[in-house]
Amino acid sequence: MSVRIALANLPYPSSREESVILAQKAIADAGAQNAAVICFPECYVPGYRWPGKDLLPPDADFLHRAWLDIAKAAEGARTTAILGTERFVGAEIRLTALVINSEGAYAGFQDKIQLDPSEDNFYHPGSERHLFHAGPLNFGVVICHEGFRYPETVRWAARRGAHIVFHPHYAEAEPGGYRPNTFADPANTFHEKAALCRAAENTCYFATVNCAREGSPTTSAVIRPDGTAQSWQPYGQPGLLIADIDLEAATGLLSNRLRPT
Repeated sequence: MSVRIALANLPYPSSREESVILAQKAIADAGAQNAAVICFPECYVPGYRWPGKDLLPPDADFLHRAWLDIAKAAEGARTTAILGTERFVGAEIRLTALVINSEGAYAGFQDKIQLDPSEDNFYHPGSERHLFHAGPLNFGVVICHEGFRYPETVRWAARRGAHIVFHPHYAEAEPGGYRPNTFADPANTFHEKAALCRAAENTCYFATVNCAREGSPTTSAVIRPDGTAQSWQPYGQPGLLIADIDLEAATGLLSNRLRPT
């Protein structure tokens, strides 16, 4: 059985309001192409707080309104959305992914547990992992740094039956950094090679999604359970990356062979 997914390789939004508009349009486009699930980059709404970005402070009221508008789009498209966003838990602010099912209902949040050191002074880590479903598709979510550097985050979902682990992240060009044209180019950073490993070491699909940024060191891609790249979005080119994944190929075999030492 195959399931169609979409990765929203979108431009970085110019404002928090634009982030909602672009997300709604992407969901409608994914639904028109019969995608069962669409995944957005890390904190796409209201925008990832990269150093130097001039963003408004976190606003719980704005976030709730944005989520409701995006939920309506998911319901209209009959598509499950994995929305990179942020949220308040009490007084804490967390990086998170809100999963909205195809009926427009909130299926739950997957908070980022392993923060990048640069995020420690602003965000608080989550503490729980969750498995989600979209029809016959079982999936997990790991966010940016935790998927690139911590293999156990992906293994948690694979061992519980995930066919695919979605990986919202955000990366943009560093001054003087290498600008790749081919996915997992040997001259590129380690990040895309890590994506290949996360799939191969767990025998599951791994779908990594970034914004479309000129000169970015990473792009959006779908990795097969054998660790080979199924498809990837041209660097810096906005659009949806559409892929059909074979559920029977995602056996989780290697993830389930791990034994305590």
